[in-house]
Amino acid sequence: MAFSSFHFVPHSLSLLSLLFLFSLLLPSTILPASTHCHPDDKKALLSIKKSLNNPNTLSSWNPTTDCCTWEHVTCDSNSNYRIMELLIYDISVNGPIPSAVGDLPYLDSLQFGWVKNLTGPIPYSLTKLPRLRFLRINNSPLSTSIPDFLGHIQSLKYLELDQNQLYGPIPASLSNLSKLRDLDLSRNKLTGSIPVSFGSFTSNLYRLALYENQLSGEIPKSLGRLLDCETFELSGNKLVGDASMLFKQNGKATFIDLSNNLLDFDLSKVRFPKNLTYLDLSRNRIRGSIPKQATKMKWKKLNLSYNQLCGKIPQGGQLQLFSAASFAHNQCLCGPPLSKCK
Repeated sequence: MAFSSFHFVPHSLSLLSLLFLFSLLLPSTILPASTHCHPDDKKALLSIKKSLNNPNTLSSWNPTTDCCTWEHVTCDSNSNYRIMELLIYDISVNGPIPSAVGDLPYLDSLQFGWVKNLTGPIPYSLTKLPRLRFLRINNSPLSTSIPDFLGHIQSLKYLELDQNQLYGPIPASLSNLSKLRDLDLSRNKLTGSIPVSFGSFTSNLYRLALYENQLSGEIPKSLGRLLDCETFELSGNKLVGDASMLFKQNGKATFIDLSNNLLDFDLSKVRFPKNLTYLDLSRNRIRGSIPKQATKMKWKKLNLSYNQLCGKIPQGGQLQLFSAASFAHNQCLCGPPLSKCK
């Protein structure tokens, strides 16, 4: 019996060891390789999919698999694999952005692009996202007004609502976004004036894009306080009056496009920001002469055509490198590259 017991004990230990090793291997062979998905995030994503009528592009959103492996989403390994990015693009839906996007509390970036048949409104549930930095809704038929509550999402750094069918005024509350760096509301049907409050944007704002809308009225003088803004894109509106406040020698503007408006001011009194390389003032009612300072600028593009400018084009620098089209159709400009002055 002693001999039999001697062999029985090691045999039992070996069997238990094998079972233990097998149990360690079981999750990697039978279960998904990654099981990080938070159940609350998965529930929210499946609700979003259902609200979008289960489009084929979201076929990878299988409830039996880990949502961190699904297409169009990204998990953050530094935040216990919570969903940090949701990118929906190139699909056709018949409804609004699902309110369930507000049930992804770790969301950093939300993008809806090239979504056919997308309708409004923009969901109020976005205000439940304390980490949202990037919000982009573009290239869609979204026809609604810009909600005032977007100005309450203090975490926003990039707000891009371009190339939709948005209408109505621009909410003044957007100026409350103290961390905002890029505001793009271009190519919509927005009306009314540019909010005076936009002059209170902090030094974080480097781009203001409002072009190709139906904005009217004067450009607020308060925008002259945005000395750190590098890009002003206000073309293709119905703006009137003075725009000289955007030209500050100590400003950081490198790109100013005010073309296709009804602006009327004296260009000879303007002093260009020292780093300005792109300037389009074409198709306005701008008068006066071209400042001699223009010969000292490193222009990449310059278009002053279709205005009421007069006088001799200053000689030197890069001005004569541009074609006549950059200066054509003014009241009485002359000199190279235009015809000689009489």
